This record gives sequence, C-alpha cells and structure tokens, in this order.
Amino acid sequence: MFTRRNFLETIGGGFAGLAAAQLLGSEVDQPKPEFNGGLHHRAKVRRVIQLFMTGGASPMDTFDYKPALEKLHGQKLGPETKPEGFTAPPGAIMKSPFKFEQHGESGRWVSSVFPLQAKEVDEMAFLMAMASKTNVHGPATYMMNSGFLLPGFPCMGSWISYGLGNLTDELPTFVVLPDAKGLPYNQKGPFSSGFLPAVHQGTMIRAGAKTPVRDLFANERYKFATRNADRDGFELLRQLNEKHAERSPDDSRLDARIQAYELAARMQLSAPETFDLARESDATHRAYGLDQPTTQDFGRRCLLARRLVERGTRFVQVWSGPQGATENWDNHGSISKELPPIAASVDQPIAALIRDLRSRGLFDDTLLIWTTEFGRTPFAQGGDGRDHNGGSFVTWLAGAGVRAGTSYGHSDDWGYKAVEGRTYCYDFHATVLHLLGIDHTRLVFRQNGIDRRLTDVHGHVVNEILA
Repeated sequence: MFTRRNFLETIGGGFAGLAAAQLLGSEVDQPKPEFNGGLHHRAKVRRVIQLFMTGGASPMDTFDYKPALEKLHGQKLGPETKPEGFTAPPGAIMKSPFKFEQHGESGRWVSSVFPLQAKEVDEMAFLMAMASKTNVHGPATYMMNSGFLLPGFPCMGSWISYGLGNLTDELPTFVVLPDAKGLPYNQKGPFSSGFLPAVHQGTMIRAGAKTPVRDLFANERYKFATRNADRDGFELLRQLNEKHAERSPDDSRLDARIQAYELAARMQLSAPETFDLARESDATHRAYGLDQPTTQDFGRRCLLARRLVERGTRFVQVWSGPQGATENWDNHGSISKELPPIAASVDQPIAALIRDLRSRGLFDDTLLIWTTEFGRTPFAQGGDGRDHNGGSFVTWLAGAGVRAGTSYGHSDDWGYKAVEGRTYCYDFHATVLHLLGIDHTRLVFRQNGIDRRLTDVHGHVVNEILA
C-alpha cells in the first residue's frame, strides 16, 4: 500500500520538507514573558544576524594592527618545519601591505581594506583573541558553528531555534543566505540541526534567484497545479493521514508534517512581500551597494537579512565566499591581490546594515556578528600569501546588549597566538546565548545517553564586552 510516509518521502525534497518543523514543539520550556523572551534569565537580544567570512579572514590585514611586523619584515623567525595543518612551509615574517589608521572615539585600528566599516567601529565590541583547535577549514567551520570539530552536531542557529522557538508563524525561524558563488566548507553541514529535530535546521534561501524559495509555488509549466487541484490534493492527504494515524497513534511526526504544509501555505502569502527588495527605496539600494556588481550579491543578502529579522525571523546567517581556494577569504596566493576584492564585496553592505539596524531601532533587540573560522599566519606563504592559523583571529559583535567601542583579549606582537583573553567558540557561543536569555549550561538535549549542549563541557560568558 502507498502509505503517507512513502508519499512524504517522495516529495520531501520540496520546501515543505524543509519547513517541517518550524511548528514542531520544542522539548524545552517555553520562554517566559517576564524574562523578556529569555529562557533562563532576562534577554537583551531577540534576533541575531551572523555574517560569516568563509576561508579564514586575515586579522593582521583587517582589524589586528601589528606594527612589529613592519620592523621584522623579511626575517625568518617562524617555525623551522611545517606545522601540522599548514599547506606549505612557513616563509619570512611579512608586514601587512595595507595602511592602518585609528578610527572613532574608541581609537580602533582598522586597515584600508575596510574604509566604511571603520566609520562604524564605535558600534562594535571586538574579541581580539579568538582561537580554534584546528587550522583546517572543514573542522574549523564546524567548530565555529556547532562547537565540535566533527559533523553531526547542531549549529548555533539550530540550538537557538530549539531553545526559544519562533517569533512568527509566517516565516522560518532560522534562515541561511549562502554566497551566490557556492556553499561554504562542509556544504549544508554548518547549518544542520544534527541530532535535534529537523524543524530546527536552517532554511536555505537563494536571495538572487527568481524564486528564492524552492517549490513554494508550482512551476508555471504545470498548468494542472491550480488551487482546485490543491484542494483535491489536500483531501487525499486527509484520507491518508487518517489511515496513518490509525496505524501509528503514537507517531508525532504526522502532526508536525501537517503543520509544515500549513507554514508553506502561509509563506505563499508572506514570502513574496518579504523577498521583494523592490519595495525598498532607491537610496536604500544604493546604500547597500545593490547598484554595483562588486557589492550587489552580499548587499542584497544583508538587506534581506534586515527584512527577515524585521518581520520575525529569529536567526539569519549570511555567508561571504564559497568553499575552495578562490573567491573567498582563503588568501594563500597573495594577500595584496586577493584580500581587497573580497573585502570590498562586504565592506559597504556591512556598514549599511549597521546604519540601517540602528536607524530603525532594531539594535534595541538585534545582535549583529562578524566572524570567520580561523586567522592567518604572520609569515608569508609563497610570495605574499598567508597560510591557515588557528592561533588567533578576530570576531566582532554589535547591537543589543553589547558594550560598544570595547575589546577583549589580544594576540602576541606578531598576531600568531592569542596570549590574553583567549576566546574559543565555546565562550563566543555562551555569550550569544546569554544575550538571548539562555544559560548555556542548561540548554541541553539528551542524545545517546549524553546530555549534549552547544558549548559541550566548556565555555564562559565574556562579560567584558557586554553592556
């Protein structure tokens, strides 16, 4: 017999399959109104936008000014043999090819590759001594998203969805906006729900496509897919549902999938308005760089991220760069030639996003994050490229609950290793959850007899950057 389960598995690749569990019940207590939406304490943040720079953005060429590199330029002071994870033997110490200047009242040093973000540094709080346990892209990308080096664990967006649920029934709770050039390292793994219910996985939106959400509407080639046909189809599904419920009265996935189709139906009304950037003014389009080929893709996705959180999406992740050796932040060949183009593609859109969130009052309850999976070496690779380095990199946060214009930790004089205030993904995740009103030690899910959490058995809140 052709069961409803067979039927759903057959069509599960459509949007409704992804949307499934936007209405699945959470296994944790619901946020308490008196906690301002927080689960364990009062929340300062309700929505999060995370900007992820794929490939390992170089700290000493962006935000971590190291004058010692200018004095030591050309000297062979690095490791004598190739460390594990390096792609080539280390070369001589290399100064940054870019000019650094201080900006804002905070006096934050920023390189010339970020001229527009530099004007917004007084909105940011910097984690200057981030570190990773690996300098290999795949595991490091998993670690910055899920807290583990291996696949199979839920990412931060999924944990937030699991702990807090949705803010609206009209849009997915966790949305991912990948680079138009391709997916990041590990493909869809960095936004997987792992062992959490599938409801909490990221819903991927193709921002630049004619149809950003796959299969939300029937292809116009199929003239038979009308509203009347939908009605007949729903009646058939109702009959199959009843038979399935009789055979499996304890299977809760049935109700969840029914509700998933309901979400898809509601999105047929809400999504067209949300994704229609033509509703924004020409001035807004220019501010985000939608009128320029260099900034168009990332600018479009930053603008869409603002529209999504404005309408109730809780967590939006915007990726810069695909996996691979080019067109991302993995600048092995030449820092001077490869970093400026990718930096230029994000600088104007990010600055515009900060100003837009601030002017609309969204910074009152929205957190904006900029990060990458690891840093790069202070010594050259090949000509003037830089190799992978998990020893130190930079992350910044802005918006609700953040002590703007501050920083925490620092790396050594070369930018090779974090030496004070070393901050791992566990501490970063604990801090974000804290702002959302979640105690990271109490947000758990029992899997294979183990009480799992985003921060594993580690992590502390970095109070030094919180307001």
